[in-house]
Amino acid sequence: MQADIDASLTSLPAAEARVGRWILAHPRETLRASVRALATAAGTSEPTVIRFCRRLGLPGYRELKLRLAADLSRPASAMHRDVEATDTLSDAVGKVLDQSIAALIELRDDSATLPFAAAVDALAAARQVVFVGEGASGRVAEDVWHKFFRLGRPSVYATDGPTIRQLAAVCTPADVLVAISHSGESTTSIAAASLGRARGATTIAVSKRGSPLIEAVDIGFACSADEDTSVFTPMSSRLTQLAVFDALHVALALALGESAETALRQSKAALTGSRLPSVE
Repeated sequence: MQADIDASLTSLPAAEARVGRWILAHPRETLRASVRALATAAGTSEPTVIRFCRRLGLPGYRELKLRLAADLSRPASAMHRDVEATDTLSDAVGKVLDQSIAALIELRDDSATLPFAAAVDALAAARQVVFVGEGASGRVAEDVWHKFFRLGRPSVYATDGPTIRQLAAVCTPADVLVAISHSGESTTSIAAASLGRARGATTIAVSKRGSPLIEAVDIGFACSADEDTSVFTPMSSRLTQLAVFDALHVALALALGESAETALRQSKAALTGSRLPSVE
């Protein structure tokens, strides 16, 4: 991708050439930049950035970032893709934090296009919510379960393949199955989504845009951070997943109204030793 951009510079209009030169000078920053941020940095407009992408034969900016990410896919460090062996401690810390912040900003920019309303409707009506994920995504599934059952929604979670598949196989049309996977290529998560859907359950996924898992569910949150899962510490994608579920948790609580508020108060009282209200 970088070679293609470099070769095109002499034939591009001045404004588009500025976009190309900025990308070549800041390839990793480009992966984290929105169209608006790139246009501002290059001293041009958002339509010019899109025209530049199409001049390279790409449908849009997202495809350019995917191609650029492939160029940069070999990690410089086993710890973090942006950290170099020669970085100072403060530089390394700053790079890790910058990537996480950039991932959350990109999520915020994309939030208006994510299917929060459809997911809230399904979760509010669910008999039971099943959260599934493996590896790092399994830790997210467990964390999310801790949040959602406190709203008074019957919930379970699973992080191992056999249990995930069995829970999916006994879903009913009244259930919601939520699959979590950064890559979206987990065969277990895809199988669970397919099983749950075949049983009539509403299926939701939080995963990478265009992944097999997103294609296998009813409601897809395609919002993963750009991150190489072969690196030892994939963190930005996990923060993005957790942020999506935090927002979804709050949105569901608002939709449930007083019943959710009562459930949250009761769960808090159970921990503090406060007296629980009697049920008549």
